[in-house]
Amino acid sequence: MKKVKKFLALLGAVLLAALYISTLVFALSDSPVFSDLLKISVAATILVPVLLYACILAARLNHRDGEY
Repeated sequence: MKKVKKFLALLGAVLLAALYISTLVFALSDSPVFSDLLKISVAATILVPVLLYACILAARLNHRDGEY
């Protein structure tokens, strides 16, 4: 279970880093398409960590004793 947690934590960190980099690239680009992609990227940058936190919180509330 620890390996799975470490892998998911690493995957989440890589996903957030990719979102931050894509947000920066879209912000520096000058195109109508990139403007829409920037909005989506900013929204995902905010929503992904919030949803991950909600999943972690739900898992903590629904766990059996001794699992976490």
